[in-house]
Amino acid sequence: MGHYTAAAMAAPSTAEAIRDVNTRYHDAAAESYDTKWGVDFGAVGRKQVRGKLHKLLGTPLPRYGRSLEIGCGTGYFTLNMLQDGVVRDAVATDISPRMLDALQANARRIGVVVETVACDAEQLAFDDDSFDLVLGHAVLHHIPHLDRAFSELRRVLRPDGEFLFAGEPSQTGDRIAAYPKRAALRTAPLWRRLMRARPVDGYEYPDTQGQPPAQHDALDGESLEAFVDVHAFTPEQLGAWARGAGFADVRVRGEELLANWFGWVNRTLEATAHPDDIPWLWRQYAFRGYLALQRVDVALLEGRLPAQVFYNLMIAGRKPG
Repeated sequence: MGHYTAAAMAAPSTAEAIRDVNTRYHDAAAESYDTKWGVDFGAVGRKQVRGKLHKLLGTPLPRYGRSLEIGCGTGYFTLNMLQDGVVRDAVATDISPRMLDALQANARRIGVVVETVACDAEQLAFDDDSFDLVLGHAVLHHIPHLDRAFSELRRVLRPDGEFLFAGEPSQTGDRIAAYPKRAALRTAPLWRRLMRARPVDGYEYPDTQGQPPAQHDALDGESLEAFVDVHAFTPEQLGAWARGAGFADVRVRGEELLANWFGWVNRTLEATAHPDDIPWLWRQYAFRGYLALQRVDVALLEGRLPAQVFYNLMIAGRKPG
């Protein structure tokens, strides 16, 4: 899921506006979301999700009875976990009804069953002590009040239940990622000519600081992408939210450095072009290159560098029994 530096991108100023922008953007993005972000529910997607879970939960993976995903999108985590038997029964929530429709379409296509509920992470529509696992991918940075959200996560977890989140932007990693994004924007016109792709309005910001051309209330649909992110975290801040809500055994780690530099160049270029004009060979190069650099990150960097230099942070913990 796309990340932008919250302070630089003029995020909405109230919680209600944040929820409204996120709902409108994700409703508009739902139909093409899997294609844009390379979401996979086959062998590649299952391997990616297993790899993230191993980093947080160790080997062999535990098995859970009932899980709840927050901000599930089209189902990347939950559907792949169901296919691998990591969870037995799954509930998926999102603020966007159209994302939930896309998830159910994916679930029917791959032959798994999941319950979906449209609700806000700060006010979950479930009883206390209802789940063995609460999880999410690239969602915490969209939530206005994280103290309320973590309190809700703790409330709906059973004693000794676990939570995990991945794909959350780090402050340092986000700043580093700004450089390949800006370089890609400068070269986008040449790239589009080479790809013979038509331009799309709303992504080539005219100033060097990456400011969007208009306020969020003047835009709609996928042009709202620059406004949906409201947090970027240090590892200490992310851990503090969880500990403040009463979670134990909280651990935070970083993942993906080279893969995200590579990915952000390609995604920024692609965002300036009409999706139907991007060649299949380019998409294969971008996707396979990203997977190859993920393997380099895991093998050489993630165990050696501090968490804050990576683009994404991961967090896990437990509700005391």
